Amino acid sequence: MSRFTAKIIIYILAALSLASCGSSSKKVPYFTDIDEVSAQVLSQTPVPEPVIAVGDLLNINVSGTNMAAMAPFNKNKYIEPDGSIGILSQTNTQLGNAGLEVSMDYYLVNADGTIDFPILGKVEVAGLTKQQVSEKLSELIYPKYVTEKPVIDIRLMNFRVTIIGAVRNPGQYQSKNERMTFLEAISMAGDLDIQGDRENILLYRTNVDGTREAVRINLHDNSLFTSPYYNLQQNDVIYVEPNKSMRSKAWSLNPGVQATITVVGGISSLASLIIGIVNLSK
Repeated sequence: MSRFTAKIIIYILAALSLASCGSSSKKVPYFTDIDEVSAQVLSQTPVPEPVIAVGDLLNINVSGTNMAAMAPFNKNKYIEPDGSIGILSQTNTQLGNAGLEVSMDYYLVNADGTIDFPILGKVEVAGLTKQQVSEKLSELIYPKYVTEKPVIDIRLMNFRVTIIGAVRNPGQYQSKNERMTFLEAISMAGDLDIQGDRENILLYRTNVDGTREAVRINLHDNSLFTSPYYNLQQNDVIYVEPNKSMRSKAWSLNPGVQATITVVGGISSLASLIIGIVNLSK
């Protein structure tokens, strides 16, 4: 075999190797065609307000110019004999590495969709937004019990999502501002592992009405930004599957060793084929 023929073979093998690497590398970056989504489309995508569901924890504060009149409507607050406002000791518990917080000051949304509110008793809140619950409580309190319309602040204290699978730090993650996007959740988990399947991520969701959804997310698809699943709901579960390569090699050699053997074997077979063709052409 001439030197010229040998050089041709080397160039062909190098080109095939680079093409293979290039094909794999294209699957790693996210949203490579994001420039095709206009700013107008993105700005018109609504950011939904969280809807309260069974099992949620609410922090509700009722205030006004006459705090003594409002105190009975606040959990763990009472009026002292001298007219001052007393506060019962608070109990806060941190759960797990994600810092999930549980406090006796919070209102648990019961299985029937209600909370047990001071003075008012059971108030149905499931299926409502925070603004709607605030308006409902205000109408129940004023003017029946107080002479001024109260200011009611509501915070959702357990807006959290669970992230498992091929990510660097799986676990439960809580949002302090009651909102979390899909990408923010992935970022909190330390991003996908290199073996994570970026085109087939499972999002499992339980809706307020009790229905359940299981949808697939493709991080190479720009439509995620305008989909109803980009903004997460509390208690969403994200599962990142291992990619096909990892699944097929889970039982075999170390992935790095197996990949090396596969590449070398493929190149060797291709080289033998090319040499055979060159020899036949002489």
